[in-house]
Amino acid sequence: MSDSTSHEPRPSILLIGASRGIGAAMSAEFLKRGWNVVGTVRGNSRTEIHDLADDNEGRIEIEQLDVTEEAQISAMRNRLSDRTFDILFVNAGTANANQNETIADVSTEEFVRVMVTNALAPMRVVEVFQDLVVANGLIGVMSSGQGSISSNEKGGHEVYRGSKSALNQYMRSYAARHERDSRALLLLAPGWIRTALGGPEAPFSLEETIPDIVNVLLSKRGQPGLEYLDRMGRTVPW
Repeated sequence: MSDSTSHEPRPSILLIGASRGIGAAMSAEFLKRGWNVVGTVRGNSRTEIHDLADDNEGRIEIEQLDVTEEAQISAMRNRLSDRTFDILFVNAGTANANQNETIADVSTEEFVRVMVTNALAPMRVVEVFQDLVVANGLIGVMSSGQGSISSNEKGGHEVYRGSKSALNQYMRSYAARHERDSRALLLLAPGWIRTALGGPEAPFSLEETIPDIVNVLLSKRGQPGLEYLDRMGRTVPW
């Protein structure tokens, strides 16, 4: 069922990291539900969301953004200065090339790359674009169940885990600084999904998971405060 009617403006989402995989699939799902999408891509290459835009004229706008480049974040904020969004969701993220390496093995350069992309950059985006989100809207960031400290009983994926735990901590600090804000705040753990990042051995497909992910975003709107939830809307232990 659509979230909008012909007599009302369509709700809109600013989706950071929408070129492929989860981001492109989320864009398609929001379109199905009557939303408009402004999605970001990194670089000049044609991506999945470009094909989606061709098939949905006027419903998708594509912005170019490398979230690790502070100047690009500021420039995009200036371009969108007269816009408002019902949801801001930061999906952009990465993993280290060798997921088996420990924190003792990873190079400084690779550690910095992952931490900047997964922890610093998303929070910069949140800080810069927060005022474009309507008062009863939602600001969300893609986290991971691997960011949960208390659930880490087997180890592994140490660099990626650490980056998502850092992201969770920074988002909690943001929530504490904005405790009177009426916007909903969300850290989402989507599960292990078959994407370029998740790999072919992941147990869940995009078709199975994306509707659930979008359901969580929509149901969280109008509920101020930060929650760390999985794609079924269940609380993930910090």
